[in-house]
Amino acid sequence: MDLTTTYMGLKLRSPLVLSASPISADINQVKRAEELGASAVVMYSLFEEQINHEINEIDHFLSQGSESFAESLSYFPEPEEFKNLHAEEYLTLIKNLKNAVEIPVIGSLNGVSPGGWMDYAKKIEDAGADALELNVYYIASDMQMTSEKVEQLYIDNLKNVKKAIKIPVAIKVGPYFSAFANMAGKLDKAGADALVLFNRFYQPDIDLNTLEVEPNLHLSSSHEMRLPLRWIAVLYGQIKASLAATTGIHSAEDVVKMVMVGADVTMTASVLLKEGIDKMGDIFNNLKQWMLENEYESIEQMKGSMSYKAVANPAAFERANYIKTLQSYK
Repeated sequence: MDLTTTYMGLKLRSPLVLSASPISADINQVKRAEELGASAVVMYSLFEEQINHEINEIDHFLSQGSESFAESLSYFPEPEEFKNLHAEEYLTLIKNLKNAVEIPVIGSLNGVSPGGWMDYAKKIEDAGADALELNVYYIASDMQMTSEKVEQLYIDNLKNVKKAIKIPVAIKVGPYFSAFANMAGKLDKAGADALVLFNRFYQPDIDLNTLEVEPNLHLSSSHEMRLPLRWIAVLYGQIKASLAATTGIHSAEDVVKMVMVGADVTMTASVLLKEGIDKMGDIFNNLKQWMLENEYESIEQMKGSMSYKAVANPAAFERANYIKTLQSYK
């Protein structure tokens, strides 16, 4: 049975990738995930704020409604506290991970504004990373900011990073574009080696006792995989970039579904944080068992078999199935 897949030109032994999370900061846990079937690890994000101590130069982008950031587990400290964050330690961790594991190590940069922080893409490459995941998260709360300008912000960041390094670059985005298929095509043409679908935008809440805005983090659940499942199914075969499914990957069945609609890899974190790193082994073994029972010899045989262009009823991925779905609920 052949579980290998190709992601951004990297030959991986399985479609199971350890997603960006605090787990990637623990070398022993990453090694254990590798033993259990993980084929690559995405580092937790190095944020623009950790690199740029001079907050004023990025205030235009960060002060307009973006109260919290994807993949962060708490609010960022006030500007005077940024001096306590050491971006250089991130580069050391990449080097140590590369020495400890054989699977590819994918760095992660999270930011929005053009500037010197992007120089760290080259430093991440020099530290030994096999690829880079660019995580762009921008809340367009400025009423003068058009959708075209927002899209261009993503494209420009991607192009700037691509110019700076030679390793493959994936871009992780959210689904909140008015015409996502068109945006995916633009990112593909701009040189993205992979699209990672989708980012989870952690929304703030209000504490009614203190009347303060507070961060609110809920780990994903399996039902959240349906959004990336739809869009990967639509994009499969239409773009050159690899497709990575993230958000809601909790079981071997989730992995199978994502591969069937066209994902090259699936990225898992929340279920590992909930149930422990050994859950990776359960997913890996159950994936092999499912393929054996259903007579699939390889991941490639399965890939894209339930995509938009392969199924008999592609309208099920679109609005045409909307009323039927609603009426089916009893």
